[in-house]
Amino acid sequence: MTAKVVTVASGKGGVGKTTSVANIAVALASRGQKVTCIDGDIGLRNLDVILGLENRIVYDLVDVIEGRCRLRQAMIRDKRLPELYLIPAAQTRDKTAVSPSDMVRLCDELRQEVDWIIIDSPAGIERGFKNAIAAADRVIVMTNPEVSAVRDADRVIGLLDAEEKGPAALVINRLDPAMVKRGDMLSVEDVLDLLAVELIGIVPEDENVIVASNRGQPLALDGKSKAGKAFQNIARRLMGEQIPFMELESQNLFQRLLGRK
Repeated sequence: MTAKVVTVASGKGGVGKTTSVANIAVALASRGQKVTCIDGDIGLRNLDVILGLENRIVYDLVDVIEGRCRLRQAMIRDKRLPELYLIPAAQTRDKTAVSPSDMVRLCDELRQEVDWIIIDSPAGIERGFKNAIAAADRVIVMTNPEVSAVRDADRVIGLLDAEEKGPAALVINRLDPAMVKRGDMLSVEDVLDLLAVELIGIVPEDENVIVASNRGQPLALDGKSKAGKAFQNIARRLMGEQIPFMELESQNLFQRLLGRK
């Protein structure tokens, strides 16, 4: 068993990155994969809340790196999926408490234990971002279909290429087909034309995502949710399956995308 390390990054905050990390990890674990999430956002811990594990934290990422606990002691097992674990971020430290080499060393130790390591990168391109991508085999860039988010995503994609961590894969989150139809939101095709990277996920706007996140119950476990199904499809593509994108509305656009997977 040698884990694949996947970092999920974004240029802009608020695009749903941490929620997506939780849901992709849950989707992989629900398919029999052994998964460890690492919250790389030192000082701003949120992944534990979305996974519903905030009350079970004893040790965190910095405790492992500074030798106050063993790696296994910091790994919190999910309540629903026994093959899913979380290593939470430290709330009382800043990003300088971790270095890129620390993350590589940590992931190297984990690789023999699990199938997937999913790292939640802090938004932006500063020290935390460099830590989060250091060990990555693949980087997923999250964006919303809005101009400012796409522009920031383009900057991240350029940095990944410069760090030889590309090519990035793209997830477009919170797509609203009705707004696209009215011309009030960028279409998937618009975003792909601007970013020119591989698309591996389109997650529709769904108010239940916020409700589920607040409850610590990721939607990837909800078989009736379109957003949950989208996260399951991202997990399947990461595992190598060739599957079409969901039709969120009867638009020819999604049919055209079938040839752009």
